[in-house]
Amino acid sequence: MTVAPSSPALAHSAALRAPADPNRIGPLARKWAVLHRAAGIVTLLAGLEAEPRHIEVRRFPAAIRDTGGWRRDLAEQGVSDLAAIMEPGLAALLSLHARGAPTQAPARALWGEFTRARAGLLALLPPTQAASAA
Repeated sequence: MTVAPSSPALAHSAALRAPADPNRIGPLARKWAVLHRAAGIVTLLAGLEAEPRHIEVRRFPAAIRDTGGWRRDLAEQGVSDLAAIMEPGLAALLSLHARGAPTQAPARALWGEFTRARAGLLALLPPTQAASAA
């Protein structure tokens, strides 16, 4: 039996479990896309407007893959670390939401963690790659 989600945030949580076509993108790109779907739910629960996906953010997985070496390795680890932060954070927010508890303050805190970590990951691109990703 399928139960309809009680809110748009819960409806979107199902999208977190359904990555894009695995035959078209690599593991880093899949994780990156899922992280941004999760971040979209966090902004909803924080009462913030949805963030536009800048081209630098959209192209990051391909740009860091092309960069290779230690930067790619560090980016892969960083994306995994960010997922390890976002998964329990989003689960806690959804639990609060399901109980009718306020989510704005904790969601804004998680959003801040996400944006700072993402900025650090984007900074791994060498200047030439960062310019071509933009």
